[in-house]
Amino acid sequence: MKKILLIVLGIVVAAGVVIFMVIKQQSGYTKVLTAKIVRQDLATVVSGTGQIKPKTYVNVGATSFGRITHFYVKEGDLVRKGETVATIENVQQEASVTGQQAAIAAAKTDIASYIAAEKTAEANLEHAKADLEQKRLDWERAQGLYTAGIMAKQDFDAKKAAYDTDMASVNQAAAQLNQAKAQTDSARGHLQTQVATLRSNQDLLDKTIAIAPFDGIVTNMPLREGETVVVGIQNALGSTLMTLADMSVITAEVKVDETDIVNIQIGQSADITVDALPGKTFKGHVTLVGDQAILRSTGIATSQSTTGTEEAKDFKVVVTLDTPSSDLRPGLSTTAKITTAHKANVLSLPIQALTMHDPATDNVKSSGGVQAAAAASKPAAKSAPVQGVYVVDKDAKGKLRAKFVPVTTGITGATDIEVLSGLTEGQEIVTGPYKTLRALKSNALVKRDTVKPATPASGGSS
Repeated sequence: MKKILLIVLGIVVAAGVVIFMVIKQQSGYTKVLTAKIVRQDLATVVSGTGQIKPKTYVNVGATSFGRITHFYVKEGDLVRKGETVATIENVQQEASVTGQQAAIAAAKTDIASYIAAEKTAEANLEHAKADLEQKRLDWERAQGLYTAGIMAKQDFDAKKAAYDTDMASVNQAAAQLNQAKAQTDSARGHLQTQVATLRSNQDLLDKTIAIAPFDGIVTNMPLREGETVVVGIQNALGSTLMTLADMSVITAEVKVDETDIVNIQIGQSADITVDALPGKTFKGHVTLVGDQAILRSTGIATSQSTTGTEEAKDFKVVVTLDTPSSDLRPGLSTTAKITTAHKANVLSLPIQALTMHDPATDNVKSSGGVQAAAAASKPAAKSAPVQGVYVVDKDAKGKLRAKFVPVTTGITGATDIEVLSGLTEGQEIVTGPYKTLRALKSNALVKRDTVKPATPASGGSS
């Protein structure tokens, strides 16, 4: 029994010695997470949330006062341009059109009678002219006979009187013809007035019939049959019968944060997802970038806001879908991921590896003896922090050290960022942990941490 206890005690002592040596060997080392510099395709993506909207939609409003007598469509129906979608009571307007049509028919009959009277007057004038010509010949012969002394003075005077009478008859017939023509022209003028009145009455009747202005889908019907509608006047809005949307061109109208709007341009490609259609992604392109900031809390443009408080702002961006789908409906919540930049096969590093480093701290640490004490007693000289990463490499003794290397970066992807200068492919860099990376000094001894950090348990969505 005593022997067994001695053996166990020896094993414990040996284990303690091993643990002590390991701890001693690892003292002065900092455990870090590392990654390699690799080449890959990078894309900068800006996200925005909003809703599906048709490019063209219209509120079909009431253009006449009255009661809705019938709806010919229901919400969700597809209608064609020119199709009747609703009617409003039109007894008075229809009666006005019918009465005016009768008045026009009577006016046309009057014109026909005036034209007949005009023809009669023309015939009377021709008859009077023929009689006048006969009387003129008789009078001319009478003048010759009277001069020769063959005709009596009484007969000569009778021929002269007959000629003068026919002359007056011709003038009278010409006046009657002119009067008939004037009556005809007046009747035609009255007819044009009647036609214009009919056109006005017909317009009032047409306004009791709602017509689809284009092919589209009925998306909203706030009223029901039997309700009374009114026409908008001045600043008062009229009744809306329905909303008609042209779904041949569908857009996603989203809001983008003010910090990202400068990178968005017309024509950039985008992926659109709709909450109601999981698993589906629609391709599109930016067709409008708003130039007016919108307050995030109220949705009102800054130019219309009366408050002077500073708050987060968004900008409207419209993305037109390249291939519309019949499954899409106006108002569906959507997310647009807009690709603002893209590069293929570029050097990249994880974004979390980037840090800001002050070179002055390295100078203080590297100084020794009296210089170090003197440097420590004086305030550190201010210098501009430099962006870079810590590169892991072996020193002359084969120990791993993290050396700070300034890096110039380019476009930013979802988790990686482009390396323009400072690093080469395959180099190993420190990526974390975050607290360690912030406190790490250049040329510090490091040790790769092979234990992966625990992944937080997924909880309920906030």
